[in-house]
Formats: sequence, C-alpha cells, structure tokens
Amino acid sequence: MTGVTGLGEEVLPKLVELLHELMPRARILALLTNPVGTFAATQARDALAVANSLGLKLHVISASTEGEFDAAFAKLIEVHAEGLVIAGDILFTSHMSELVALTVKYKVPAIYQRREFATAGGLISYGSSLAYTHRLAGVYAGRILKGEKPADLPVQQTTKVELCINLATAKALGITVPVPLISRADEVIK
Repeated sequence: MTGVTGLGEEVLPKLVELLHELMPRARILALLTNPVGTFAATQARDALAVANSLGLKLHVISASTEGEFDAAFAKLIEVHAEGLVIAGDILFTSHMSELVALTVKYKVPAIYQRREFATAGGLISYGSSLAYTHRLAGVYAGRILKGEKPADLPVQQTTKVELCINLATAKALGITVPVPLISRADEVIK
C-alpha cells in the first residue's frame, strides 16, 4: 500500500528525551542503529543533538545483522551506558524478541519506536500508532475503490503517536516510573 507513511526518524529525538525523563540521573546513554539503514546517519545526528542539549553523553552503537547484536550489547556495557535508545529499523523490528531478551539479560533500560516491543517485555516505546496508520491506509484504499486516481492523491503521514510503558519490566529493572510519565501513556502494561 502506498500513500501512507508513519513517523520514523522524526520521533527519535523524543525517545532520548523520554528515556532521560524516565531516568533523570543517567548521564550516559547509547543509541543502537543499523549502519546500513537508510536513516542511520540522520538518527545518530538527531539523537546526539538532543543528548548534548540535555547534558548527556551518547554513544552510537551499530549492528547491521542479528549476529552483531551480542557485540553491540558488549560495547554498551564497555561504555557504561545507563540506558539504550533502539532506533527504528526493520532489522530491529524483525528481531524484536532477541533485542528485548538482550535488554533483559544485560538489565539495560531501553526505549523503542514500536509499541510491540513494550508488549513483548521491553520497558517503554514511543512511535507512530500502527492502528491509526492502518486506518489511514484503509481510508486511502476506499478512496481509490470509489474511483479516485492514486496518482492524484497526496501521500499522507500519520501524526498520531503512542506511548507505552511496561511497569512489570520497570519493576524488574528497579525503575520507578514518574507519575507524570505514566499519566501521559496511551498504554500501561502491569
């Protein structure tokens, strides 16, 4: 389906901000990117800019295959990162359970761009609402079925984002989630 796009690299700076809000005493964070991904350079640049504005040190860690995940997490420990931002990338989404398992194994608080990570045991997620994006695609398809020409229809970008917090994971990590953050969440998993 063409004509509908979600928010991707646009929300990455907010991930850094939310992780900082969740863990205000953390001073060193890491960003996991796929260096061969389309938006890796933009993701790193934007995350570094917001980290600098918050007085945080941010290490960019890369993995371009599932086989590189263990080395990326070893690097995370080596740089003493207190939290991890996992950038939006199809590689990471397709290996969601492995990444969540690694964050649990290494006891590292992590934020993701897809709600499914938090529902799979990840700590927190913030990104485009897939349900809303699918709804827009359905409306778009309906317009085409009613006779509108796809070439005449503008590309639509979803603007609805959702914040999901997994309190069970927070408890396992010894993190107390601030009440203002919980009150803004679209979904809280207990």
